[in-house]
Parts: sequence; structure tokens; C-alpha cells
Amino acid sequence: MLRKTCWALAVALGTVATATGAVAAEPVAPVPIVQAPEIVRVVPAPEATQGVANDAAFLYAVQNRRIGRYSRATGQRVGSWEGDPALYIHINSCQVMGGELVCAMSNYPNTPMTSSVEWFDARTLRHVRSHSFGPGLGSLTWIDWHGGSWWACFANYDGEGGEAPRDHRSTVLVRMDSRFVRQEAWLFPQDVLERFGHFSSSGGRWGADGRLYVTGHDRMELYVLALPEAGGRLVHLDTLPLPTNGQAFDWDVLHPDHIWTIDRRRAAMVESVIARVGANGG
Repeated sequence: MLRKTCWALAVALGTVATATGAVAAEPVAPVPIVQAPEIVRVVPAPEATQGVANDAAFLYAVQNRRIGRYSRATGQRVGSWEGDPALYIHINSCQVMGGELVCAMSNYPNTPMTSSVEWFDARTLRHVRSHSFGPGLGSLTWIDWHGGSWWACFANYDGEGGEAPRDHRSTVLVRMDSRFVRQEAWLFPQDVLERFGHFSSSGGRWGADGRLYVTGHDRMELYVLALPEAGGRLVHLDTLPLPTNGQAFDWDVLHPDHIWTIDRRRAAMVESVIARVGANGG
């Protein structure tokens, strides 16, 4: 047992004995230690199947054509909205801006794919206006205001909800001006696309560190991306663990190192701490 233990230690240190008895040392690349996210609280919400948003007083759970408004202090639901299923087909994500919920919506899994941005009064949840992108780029899954521009992710899919010959590899990040006029666009990194599987990016937010953070549909991972120095494909910088599976998320507005995600299986909003410096840079 001792011999096995010493051998395992030698291998771990990159040092093993040769056939002649000499000791050969091989450099071993350091294994990065990533701190697992610490869950702070879990707030049950039956609407928490697509995404979550927050402001200083409330949490908002998103489910296709339903939005639940919850007291941050008590976790109790204090408001709700449900839209006409013929009009509000698939709200994917929302965020709070200037007292309004700004939500990305598509007609998934219907085709041709069409998308829009929908605004709601955050206090009353009353729908106030809409902007339609129409068909063309894919299904709008998230949108963020950052650096004087709108940044929108148009997802593409394999199989149901997709439009051949495009598949998930055609998912695109588009930068637009304040009037939603297209300025630039980028594809996602190849290795991140592989992690998306047959689906796509379900959530995204810029951080104060100038990096773009995105999630997929299923994996418990947060991908850290950056704009490329040249070319049309984003750069994958890092991958951080999440306590829940993908979907749309939101930085906590009160605690810079906290993130809100959703647990679809438990229908809950989850606040956790991740290894990230800075607050939402939008």
C-alpha cells in the first residue's frame, strides 16, 4: 500500500524512476483551481423556466408568456403577468433597465424564425411597446445594452425550431445602435458551440471587466468571451462553473460578485457567488 501511495505521489509530482534507477523529472502543467459557486439563496417561482431578472427591490421569473414578480426581501410573489399565447410565444430572457423589463422573444419552435424585443413596466408588468426584427438571423434569446449599443444573440438550432441548412453553428452575436440598426456581427467560438450541443446560447450579459458572459441551454457552465482582435468569431477566454443548468441569467444589482440563475427542475431562482470581479457593465 505504501509503495502504491509513493508511486501515485511521484506520478502526481511528475517524477518517476527509470529502468536504471535514475529519477526522471517531467514538468507537470498546473491544474487551475476553480472555486465552486456558493449558493446564497433559492427562491421558488413556478415561472422560472426560461430566465431571471432583478432590480433593487424585486426578482422577476420568466416563462414563455408568463412573468412573476417577487419581493427580494421576502421571496413572496407580489405580481404576475400572462400574455395571449397567440402573440407572446416564447419570451427567452429579460433584464431591468430604467424601470422597465426589456425582454427577448422569439416564436420558437415555429418557423420561419422571427423575433422581437418586448418592454414591460417593471412595477405593474404592463406591456408598453414592442420592436420586431422579423425573420432572417434566427431566434432572439437575449439582448443587453452595453457601451452605447444593443448586443443581441440570435440562436439557431439543430432539428426542431431550426431552419436548414443553418444549425446551432450559425448562432450569431449582433451589435446594433440605439435604433436597432445592425453595426457588426460575430460567430461564437467553435469549442463553445460544441458545448451548446444541438441547442444554442440561452443567456448573455456584459461584465464591468469588458468581457461577455454567456450560458448555453443545459450545461452548468458560464462561458467568458471577448471580441476578437480581427475576424468574425468571438474568443473563448474561460469557463466558470454554475450551480444550475444554463438558461438566461442576470448579475445581481446589489452584490457585484453574485449571479441569479434558474433551476428548471425545481422551478426556482437561485442566487450564488461566482469567481468574478466587477459588476454589470451595461
